[in-house]
Amino acid sequence: MWTVIGIVAFLLALLFSIAWHEAGHLTFAKLFGVRTTQYMVGFGRTIWSRQVGETEYGFKAIPLGGYIRMIGMVPPGKDGRQKITTTAMGATGFVRNIVEETRAGDRSQVTPADDGRQFYQLHPGKRIIIMAAGPVMNLILAVGIFAVLLVGVGVKAPSTTIAQVSQCVIPAAAAGQTQQTACTAADAPTPAAQAGLLPGDTITGFDGTPVTSWTDLTGLIEGAAGRTVQLEYTRDGQTAMAAVPVVANQKPVFDENGNQVGVKTAGFLGVTSQAEYQPQSIGTAFTYTGEFIGRAAQAVVAIPSRIPALWDAIFNGQQRSLDSPVGIVGAGRIGGEILESDQTTTQDKWVLFLQLVAGFNMSLFLLNMLPLLPLDGGHILGAVIEWVRKGWARLRGKADPGPFDVAKLMPVAYVVALLFIGLTALTLVADVVNPVKLFG
Repeated sequence: MWTVIGIVAFLLALLFSIAWHEAGHLTFAKLFGVRTTQYMVGFGRTIWSRQVGETEYGFKAIPLGGYIRMIGMVPPGKDGRQKITTTAMGATGFVRNIVEETRAGDRSQVTPADDGRQFYQLHPGKRIIIMAAGPVMNLILAVGIFAVLLVGVGVKAPSTTIAQVSQCVIPAAAAGQTQQTACTAADAPTPAAQAGLLPGDTITGFDGTPVTSWTDLTGLIEGAAGRTVQLEYTRDGQTAMAAVPVVANQKPVFDENGNQVGVKTAGFLGVTSQAEYQPQSIGTAFTYTGEFIGRAAQAVVAIPSRIPALWDAIFNGQQRSLDSPVGIVGAGRIGGEILESDQTTTQDKWVLFLQLVAGFNMSLFLLNMLPLLPLDGGHILGAVIEWVRKGWARLRGKADPGPFDVAKLMPVAYVVALLFIGLTALTLVADVVNPVKLFG
């Protein structure tokens, strides 16, 4: 049941994210007076729509994106006509036909009443705002979710509350060696077990020193080998004291990546920490959010390098890594897995799910800002080129060079679209036959 709920919840979050994105485009298109005929969530056959003023609002059958239709995205040719080549002219003629067919399709919707209300007639700065508004809406949603989670819920970190009490003293094995996991008759009981500590106890003092963090506590324990200390803790709201003989034991040493690099002799109590959510300050939330954006950008840049592993996962049965590219199906399955898992609390489930939604929106922002048609960034690039050309001509006292012909970028758009379709198909197959699994 939770799997189904997770998939449905992610689908709804996906539809909202798409609608939110397109609302950004629509808001500024209308603000700047562009005639906008459609606002659609999805592609393919229309399943519901309503006409409000000059704009048709609706949903389509395939929830893989959305669009708004603005009149005059492409400027007319220099002579106002389209030139479609009907004879074979090789690659040059083929490219020219793509350009002019794009222009003809776009210009066929323009009426004489649209003069002054066409997208290409806007100042380049306004066109940049319209096209950037969609991705920025996804950025706002991602950052908003992440910030609310950080400040309102917090980051899970070790606390001074005990999660588990070890029953015997077992030395840590050296890196690469097999670690003993079960107690034997020859193993001595841990100081914590001898003192009667229980899961749920919260340690508040160590030999007269107040304890507020797990880092402080572990430092005090490691430095007390061979001494009997007074441990102060709370249980069911009541404060208690216990004399605890801290013993020396072999403990693992880890590097900054979490890999064991050796062992050391240090004081040992025999307890593990219970991780708890610790709300973060606004300043810390900004820092975490910046790191979140940086990691998301690195993940987008790394997509091409991860395609070979994706191929191996499909055809050679290799295990999918957690940083493998996933599509909508894979993200939906991850959402279901999060809510289905019995390894997490209910709060953990929804925090992970909302992080998934935030990450999806961050990916939408970064991908759409790539300066390639048919992505929003491609239209932004065209407006930037026009703005620069106009400014350069003005500085030299030359005539206005006119609008940048974005239709000339359409051959590149076809290649980009094919690459995205190929990546989408590849991730879809991988998500079905060998999906990413968070919990094994």
